[in-house]
Formats: sequence, structure tokens, C-alpha cells
Amino acid sequence: MIAGVPTEFTPPGPESFDTLPIIDGVDWFTKPVLVAALSVVVIVWFFWGASRKAAVVPSKLQFAGELGYNFVRNSIARDAIGSAEYMKYVPYLTGLFFFILLNNVAATVPLIQFPTFSHVGWAYVAAIMSWVIYNAVGIRKHGAWGYFKHQTMPAGVPAWLMPLMIPIEFISNILVRPVSLSLRLFANMFAGHILLLVFVLGGEYMVFEAGSIGLAGVGVVTFLMGIAIAGLELFVQCIQAYIFVVLTAQYIGSAIAEDH
Repeated sequence: MIAGVPTEFTPPGPESFDTLPIIDGVDWFTKPVLVAALSVVVIVWFFWGASRKAAVVPSKLQFAGELGYNFVRNSIARDAIGSAEYMKYVPYLTGLFFFILLNNVAATVPLIQFPTFSHVGWAYVAAIMSWVIYNAVGIRKHGAWGYFKHQTMPAGVPAWLMPLMIPIEFISNILVRPVSLSLRLFANMFAGHILLLVFVLGGEYMVFEAGSIGLAGVGVVTFLMGIAIAGLELFVQCIQAYIFVVLTAQYIGSAIAEDH
């Protein structure tokens, strides 16, 4: 409010996700880069600290580390890949899960409050990494032609249907997967954070800027709803990390399976 005159409310939009360089002259060093770097430091510290003094009777940190590792190994890698080879991929899946999780949860951490994967480039990179890995392991196991046949020619389909099935399966299994992986993660982080901004900033505006007691009351309710949405968003952030890694594990399992 300026001189008793309410200022106009500017709703959040895509420009709310624009980030300035943290250090002048270093254009690439923005908040998403900082959050990603901090998450790597936290992950390395956490698992190093949990494993460096491993004991039969675990410490609290060791117990937490084993709990996180076992969750990815047993509930994601073993169940989704379903092969004696699943242990090969546990390190990648564990690192991927906790990296996405921490960068998502950063959206609700005070003073950070920014989801790295709300910038689609980060989601693309994560999806391309998984795409390269599951295609590479599939080609290594079946050979280039065998893998192509494995992914595009479903068993039991009549030969006369193959001209139709091959392009459909190729688009679905080879081309669409990295796009759907990345856009699902990006869209959820972007939409959830912008919804949170609408409620929090809208509530703040009605309380402090609108100049009306009635709107101030509505603003308080809106702000409280924003807090509730933040709790829901935290749940979505965890679920999206889980979904991304489960799908990655399933794609690896499909790539190395003997039958399509």
C-alpha cells in the first residue's frame, strides 16, 4: 500500500521461476545450481557418515542410511527389475532417488524454497541419463539388432501386424519415455510451486495491501490454505521422486528381460 492506496496484485507466473546469478558475472551460478550442489554434498555426507563406522548395532545415522538404501534396493530395484542383476543398478537408482528427492523437497525448505526440477532442463538431463543407461544395458545384453527387435516386436503378434506395431513400439519405448519422464517431474514441480505462490502471495496481499478488513480475513484463510498446500506439495515431491526412479528401474528391467 502506497499513501493509503492499495497497490495492484501481480499474480505469480513463469517469470517467478527466473533466477538471477548469485555471484555477479557468473551467469551459470544460479539458485537451482546451488541447490543441486548442496544436495550432492548432503547425499555424500549422509551415506559416508552412515557407512564409515558400520557396526552390528547401528548408530542412528547408520540406521537411517541403511533404511534409505534398503528402501531403494528392495522396494524399487528388486521389485521393478526382477532379475538377479538388479544389484548392479542399485547405486545409480539410490543416488538418483535421493538427488531428485532433495531437490524437490528444497521447495519447502525455508530460505531456499525453490524446486530445482521446476526448470525443465534439469528434468531433461535426469531423464536422458536414465534413457542412456537403460538403452545401453539393453544393447549390451541383446546386441543392437536384438535390442531393437526386443523393444519393437512384441512376442506373439502376427507378422502381418508388425508394420503397424514396430513404429508404435519404437515411438513408445524409445522416443516417448524420456519425454514423459522429464515432463511428469517438471510439470508437477512447476505447477505445485506456482499454486503455493498463488496462495501465499495472494494471502499476503489481501492482509497487508488490499486495505479492507474483510479481505484481510480472507487473506488469513488463504495464507493458512497455502500452508496446507505446502504439506500436500511435500507429499507430491516425495511421490514424484519415487515414480521417476521406479519407472527408470522398470525400463532397465524391460531392457534386460529375455522376453518383451
